[in-house]
Amino acid sequence: MKEVKAFIHRGRVVDVIHALEEAGFGYLSVSDVKGLLTALSAQEQVYSMELGERVTRQIKLEVFCEDDQVDRAVQLIRLHGRTGQSVAGWVYQSTVDGSWPIDGQTD
Repeated sequence: MKEVKAFIHRGRVVDVIHALEEAGFGYLSVSDVKGLLTALSAQEQVYSMELGERVTRQIKLEVFCEDDQVDRAVQLIRLHGRTGQSVAGWVYQSTVDGSWPIDGQTD
């Protein structure tokens, strides 16, 4: 199993999620994060007291899928996450060593 993690602009996340869901990807996680992507507009930026500089509000998207689905997930994220900038975010892939359902049963 693999985890595909992407950091993308907030304005692109809806299109990315819809494309992934239409392609059958169901294990998605979406988090609001702050990072250093180049902002598309002033509304994307906030001042971080912790970092002492302006940061961009962005989305961290995590997709969990089988090994043979990774290329398709990456392709959809890169296609639908485009903003017209030369770099509009990043996509990473990691191996998941195990997964277990939370099912209410005791071992």
